[in-house]
Amino acid sequence: MELKIEHIAIVTKDMDTSIKFYSELIGYKVRLRGNTKDKELAFLYLEQQPGIEIELIRDLGLQKEYNKNGIVNHLAFTVDDIDHAIKEFKEKNVIFQTDSPNTTLEGGRMILFEGPYGELLQLVERVK
Repeated sequence: MELKIEHIAIVTKDMDTSIKFYSELIGYKVRLRGNTKDKELAFLYLEQQPGIEIELIRDLGLQKEYNKNGIVNHLAFTVDDIDHAIKEFKEKNVIFQTDSPNTTLEGGRMILFEGPYGELLQLVERVK
């Protein structure tokens, strides 16, 4: 199984301000922007490094435990086959936060788990 860094998620209070900051200062472009029932999300990329993104997250409502550990929320890794990866990780005693993967904003699948010190980690299977 091959893992590579997918994205780093950053919690924001104002999506437009954050997008403007990363766009104007560093040159990031918005690849995808949308809402789930409780979050506004935006995925930004650099043309010279399109495979590693910044995910901006803004809670739509009260601040939740989702961002309890600070502004950088989680580190995500891309996998080709999330079901196979979950099986391999479970064999190594990884406990996932949900029984099965959730759907991503763009229609892929993802699942969350914690590292040894409580850091939030994510496996992502992109839409093929």
